[in-house]
Amino acid sequence: QVQLVESGGGLVQAGGSLRLSCAAFGLTFSRFNMGWFRQAPGKEREFVVVIMWRRGGTHFADSVKGRFTISTDNAKNTVYLQMNSLKPEDTAVYYCAANSGWGTVVAQTPSAFDYWGQGTQVTVSS
Repeated sequence: QVQLVESGGGLVQAGGSLRLSCAAFGLTFSRFNMGWFRQAPGKEREFVVVIMWRRGGTHFADSVKGRFTISTDNAKNTVYLQMNSLKPEDTAVYYCAANSGWGTVVAQTPSAFDYWGQGTQVTVSS
C-alpha cells in the first residue's frame, strides 16, 4: 500500500546540479519524517538528510552541508532533494525513505526508516 516513487537521477558533470523527487503514495506524507540516503557500489548505505514533520527541522550529513537542500510540497505529496555543486564522490544510488515516528528526532541510519523508494542513479563525471 505504501509506495515511494523516485525520479530525477541522471548523469551530470562535476559542479552541476540535479533535483531529485520522491512522490509518496499510501501514507499521510505530512506526518512522516522523510529522509534521503545514498549507496555507492561496495559501500554501506549512507545518510544524507532528513526533515522532521513535527517541527520541520532538517539534519544534513557533513559531506553535503552547504550544497544540498531538502524541501516538501504537501499538495503534491512530494519531497525534493536539490543537489548543487555536485562532486564525483556524490555518485551513488539515492533512496527516499520514510519514518513513522512521533518524536522530534530520528536515528540517521537505514534501520530507523520504515519505507523506501526504488532508488535513482546519480552519476557525477569528473
